[in-house]
Amino acid sequence: MMFNAEDIVRDNIKNLKPYSSARDEFKGEASVFLDANENAFGSPLSTAYNRYPDPLQLELKTKLSGIKGLPPQNIFLGNGSDEAIDILFRVFCEPILDNVILCPPTYGMYEVSANINNVQVKKVNLLPSFDLDVEGILSAIDSHTKLLFICSPNNPSGNSFHQDDIELLIQKFAGIVVIDEAYINYSRKPSFIRYLTEYANVVVLQTFSKAWGLAALRLGMAFASEAIIGYMNKVKPPYNINQATQQLALEALDNIAWVNQRIVETVKERNQLMQAVQTLSITQSVYPSDSNFFLAKLMDAKYVYDQLVSKGIIVRDRSRVELCENCLRITVGTMDENQKLITELKQIA
Repeated sequence: MMFNAEDIVRDNIKNLKPYSSARDEFKGEASVFLDANENAFGSPLSTAYNRYPDPLQLELKTKLSGIKGLPPQNIFLGNGSDEAIDILFRVFCEPILDNVILCPPTYGMYEVSANINNVQVKKVNLLPSFDLDVEGILSAIDSHTKLLFICSPNNPSGNSFHQDDIELLIQKFAGIVVIDEAYINYSRKPSFIRYLTEYANVVVLQTFSKAWGLAALRLGMAFASEAIIGYMNKVKPPYNINQATQQLALEALDNIAWVNQRIVETVKERNQLMQAVQTLSITQSVYPSDSNFFLAKLMDAKYVYDQLVSKGIIVRDRSRVELCENCLRITVGTMDENQKLITELKQIA
């Protein structure tokens, strides 16, 4: 199926004249900048922060390009992945008229962004095995379905979806398949970034918040065709990624070996923690995970949650989410944190 982003982009976005910042208008070398109404005397912090940052984050994207194997023009950087999600709604979904498909249980911001943008949500629940209901998704698609969100590895279930299922949906859907890979670094499954040259209707989301350990920076990544990235850049605020975040992300990218070692340690701790929880008498099931968390079904999740809170240990009660009755989502902590959790759970059991 041939896909052209221009066929589904909103008309007002297609015709939008984006805001042009002072830094957009000047390309080249200069030593005196008197164009952007900045404070030339600096700030109490440092002279590094009195100037506006690069609106397109070209140095950071160039460095990412070498790591991800994609040209910089195929990369969008957002104020967290949430900004990229919101912009996809604003670029491709006409309020009231269009709809998107979500597959609960899944990341909650997809639905929140849809509601903010007044876009109808169609829900096709995962199967009891937490796999995609491919037939149900294909049946739910209509001429106004613009986006399909797939979180893989999935939050909160922790599992990766079958590659063949995702690829079939990409082939059959005339809209955009958004594959959220926030937890891909913890999985043995390959990223769908490698499919971007084959499929023009795929957007892959990744983040610096998880494996990179930079959640406080709020830096998300989107990888897609040059056409889709171009529309996203057209809509984003001119300086959406601040200078401090750009600098810290560049430093982090120089330490890939350190990050990879922490991933190995996290996966080891995850597997040991899952095994320990599985042996408890209060545990009904521990579901497979490709993430830095896992889902555990307990006899009385609310009671266990409350008991842990009273001991200063916070996990996530997902009992009210589809298919997750009596389930706690447990993030993998340090060795000491995990041991404290197990100690308390044994006392509760």
